[in-house]
Amino acid sequence: MTLSVKPDSLAVIPLGGVMEIGKNMTCYAYNDSMIIVDCGLKFPSEEMPGVDIVIPDIAFLEENKDKLLGVFLTHGHEDHIGALPYFLRKINVPVYGTRLTLGFVSNKLEEHRLLGNAALYEVAAGDVLEAGDFEIEYFQVAHSIPDTCGVVIRTPAGTVVQSADFKFDAHAVNGYNVDLTRLAEIGKENVAAFLCDTTNAEKPGHTGSEKEVGESLDKIIGEAGSRVILAAFASNIHRVQQVVDIAEKYGRRVAIVGRSMIENCRIAQILGYLAIPEGVQIDPADLDAIPPEKTVIITTGSQGEPLSALTQMAAEEHRYVDIIPGDTVIISATPIPGNEAAIINTINRLFALGADVIYPPIHTVHVSGHANREDIRMMLSLLKPRYLVPVHGEPRHFHHFRDLAEGMGWKEEEIFGLSAGDVLEINETGASVTGRVPSGSVLVDGLGVGDVEDVVLRDRFHLSTDGVIIAVLNVDIKNRRLTQPPEIFSRGVAGEDIAESLLEPLPEKIDERLQVVFTDNGSNPEAIKSAVKRVVSRHVYDKTHRHPLIIPIVTEF
Repeated sequence: MTLSVKPDSLAVIPLGGVMEIGKNMTCYAYNDSMIIVDCGLKFPSEEMPGVDIVIPDIAFLEENKDKLLGVFLTHGHEDHIGALPYFLRKINVPVYGTRLTLGFVSNKLEEHRLLGNAALYEVAAGDVLEAGDFEIEYFQVAHSIPDTCGVVIRTPAGTVVQSADFKFDAHAVNGYNVDLTRLAEIGKENVAAFLCDTTNAEKPGHTGSEKEVGESLDKIIGEAGSRVILAAFASNIHRVQQVVDIAEKYGRRVAIVGRSMIENCRIAQILGYLAIPEGVQIDPADLDAIPPEKTVIITTGSQGEPLSALTQMAAEEHRYVDIIPGDTVIISATPIPGNEAAIINTINRLFALGADVIYPPIHTVHVSGHANREDIRMMLSLLKPRYLVPVHGEPRHFHHFRDLAEGMGWKEEEIFGLSAGDVLEINETGASVTGRVPSGSVLVDGLGVGDVEDVVLRDRFHLSTDGVIIAVLNVDIKNRRLTQPPEIFSRGVAGEDIAESLLEPLPEKIDERLQVVFTDNGSNPEAIKSAVKRVVSRHVYDKTHRHPLIIPIVTEF
């Protein structure tokens, strides 16, 4: 579709990342030019069995790809870069990002065999780029991954600031903090709108410092009598560096375990964001040759992911690491919403194997990379924007952000709770939502992109909760009869003995019902299938109060 916006007006169009956490992607349009900020994915919910990832619907961008001038990335987390391979397959435009961000992007594109055709351009905090009528400035912020930057987007219609994920941390590791001086200068530019990270808008006070985590980890590792295993986000290079430094301090060797952790650490080392002294790192295969009290294992699995290294250790299935009594296991992360049950299950298994498990909020072994209420208040005070657009949050975060902003003097009509696809139009007369563009979610399942629809999800969910019954029927079309009794199979409905007695009466019931169907509808396959579904579902519900998926298979002779 063609975007209908007044001439010389700036359109801000989120295609993801609003009223949800994940799938961050924002389109900015001015006259005949468009740019994109971030291109992220979202991980599937429990209602999406079999789905690998969720990405934004870019149909609107495909229709307007001749106007697109580039993708500007804020940092290297999956919810900001993870959809790039799927985007670049359809729209090949320049991609801009900081050094570490592009390091992770390059690795991802290489896996998808797209790196050779990608145009990647490195930027740094303080750089100012030109793209058509847009001027884009990168400014440094603190987050849980190095090289995170917010962006200032200047157009003839006004200036918009997008915070990226941020927090304030006076003791940030490696000096990565918000550039307060530059933010104050930007705030003097009469900022028209500010897209603000609201992930922690409901949490009071300031976000904790990485220094606190470092001090806590130092104490735990220093006092541990045996092996230490620490699970963290693979992208949290700051945390890895802290653990490496502490391990060296106490004469311990470090093994890095888990595919994504190994890859990210490899890239960070090559690019100079992670320094592991010579002789400190060992191969996981060599762990048995070193006394446990002289080792630290840094691994994936802080979210209880089924295939992660820590989950495999807890299930006694890991190739190199067996949990032994006396191990200290540190979960250096907080649960992403929806992962709580998986993490608790992993923690319980680790305790059962004799490990001492340390995890937040009981211990200070993790701090968020997102701004709490007082950090948000500080950012709003520095930038002094006219309009506010909360992003990177769910409806509850929007509610708390709005309350905070109204308490600071913003009016309700100056705070826009946008949904994906909304068009926020900004010009010299003000700002308002003037329309919508096609938007939504595309489900990625294996090699399939967008071919898993609602009906498929419903069937998968149905199968996972109530099982399936399959009825195979051989029909003599000419004589309108079954050539043999129906064969009935079930999976996931009941135990073998119970299922056998449950299904035993069905062939006779189906045959009786089909005599009527053959008389009324002949050998119509759809009428036969419909009748079989009704007979089977009614019988099973009467006996079990369950609703399994019924699949009739009709073979005609």
